Amino acid sequence: MSEKEVLEILGEEIRLGESKEMRFNVAKLHTQNDIDVPVFIERSKVPGPTILITAGIHGDEVNGVEIVRQIIAKGIHKPKKGTVICIPVINVFGFIHMDREFPDGRDLNRVFPGSKSGSLASRVAHKLITEIIPHADLILDFHTGGADRFNAAQIRIGKGRTEIDKLAKIFGAPVVLYSRNLKKSFRNTCDKLGIPILLFEGGKSFHIEPTITNTGVNGAKRILNHLGMLGSKFKASNPKKSCVFIEESRWIRANHSGMFRASVKINQTVNKKDVIGHITDPYGKFHHFVKAPNNGYIFSVNESPIVYQGDALFHISSERKK
Repeated sequence: MSEKEVLEILGEEIRLGESKEMRFNVAKLHTQNDIDVPVFIERSKVPGPTILITAGIHGDEVNGVEIVRQIIAKGIHKPKKGTVICIPVINVFGFIHMDREFPDGRDLNRVFPGSKSGSLASRVAHKLITEIIPHADLILDFHTGGADRFNAAQIRIGKGRTEIDKLAKIFGAPVVLYSRNLKKSFRNTCDKLGIPILLFEGGKSFHIEPTITNTGVNGAKRILNHLGMLGSKFKASNPKKSCVFIEESRWIRANHSGMFRASVKINQTVNKKDVIGHITDPYGKFHHFVKAPNNGYIFSVNESPIVYQGDALFHISSERKK
C-alpha cells in the first residue's frame, strides 16, 4: 500500500497533512435543489495507505451510519499516517425517507458498477466507482440486518483470500461469515477491481443498537491500528472472544403462521432438536415448537411478533470452525 503526495479526488487536490469536507453531487431534485453526499477526507503528513469507510448504501440501515458517524465524531478517522476517506451516507435519498431504495425504485447495491447514462441509482454507483473507489487500498463497508431480523455483528467475506481472512480476524466481530459475492453488488465490484473490502453487518433496520455500533467502531480501530494508522490517543483493545468462522449456513423458516417468540439469542450455540422458538395462535389452541435442525451457531433471529409460513426465523451455521 502506498500513497501519493497529492490526492486528486472529485475534481480537487488534497495534499498530505490536509483535511477537507467535500461534496459528492449525486443529482438535483425536481425543485432544482442539489443533492450532495458529504465526503470527509483526512490526510496525515506521513504517507501511508488509503482507507475508505462507507455506510448507508441502503437508506434504512441507520446502525451502519451511526458507526461511521462515531468514527468521525471521535476523531478516529484522523490517521497518524496515510489517508482516511469517510462517506457516512451514500444513499442520502433513502436516508431522508428511511427507505432502502432510491427514488427510482432500485436497490443501489444491485446496480454496480453502474452507468454514466443509466438510472439514477446506476449513475451514483458509476460516480462512486470511477471517482472515489480507485483511490482506496482497503474498504470498510458498514451495513445493518433487514427489518425485524436482528443479525449478530459479523464480517462477510468470500473464501480463498488469505489477506482478507487475516483482516477479518483482526477486525474482531463475533462472526465471520463466508458468503458469495452477489452480482452487481458493491462488494463484488470492488473485488473485481482488486480492492479488498470488509463488509460489516449487524443489528436490524430502523434501529441503533449500542452493542453493534461499539463492535463496528472497535473493529475499525483495530484495522487502523494494524495498519499503523490509529492516532496515539486511541487504543485498540483485543476482542473478548475469538471469532466464529462460518463456512456454511441455512435459514430456519416458519412451517406455520402465527405469533412468534424466539427462546434463544444471537451468538448462541444450540444442539439438534433443541427448542429454539414457539409459534402460537392468538386463541390458545395451537402451539408449535421450532426446533434446531442441526448442531450450530445462531447468528440471526427474527424479532417480529407475527410471522407467516415461510418467513425466515433463524440463521444457523451448518458447519463451523474457530
